[in-house]
Amino acid sequence: QAQLAESGGGLVQPGGSLRLSCAASGFTLANYAIVWFRQAPGKEREGVSCISRRGGTTNYADSVKGRFTISRDNAKNTVYLEMNTLKPEDTAVYFCAADFTLGSSCQYRGMDYWGKGTLVTVSS
Repeated sequence: QAQLAESGGGLVQPGGSLRLSCAASGFTLANYAIVWFRQAPGKEREGVSCISRRGGTTNYADSVKGRFTISRDNAKNTVYLEMNTLKPEDTAVYFCAADFTLGSSCQYRGMDYWGKGTLVTVSS
């Protein structure tokens, strides 16, 4: 059974850092572009960052550009989101999702698999 599992969330002070992981099981991650989404309380889900299946293309929302870094290790079937200089407005549940693709790009729609999310809280 194909599954995605996020980990690494938690409580961090403003200005701090967290590293989220998205581990895939039941399918070959290398065939999928991966997207990180987040949803804050009372707000719509938004795309945060995506990475192509081989890692050659990445994309970031303007709100996180320069602070977050997405990467992947296909040998470990895992994608990471390094989050630095965190702000209270980064507080949200973070989800990873997989998009099957034969191409070298990534997009924020048409996901095939979703994780259940991990909560990130940025507060002093």
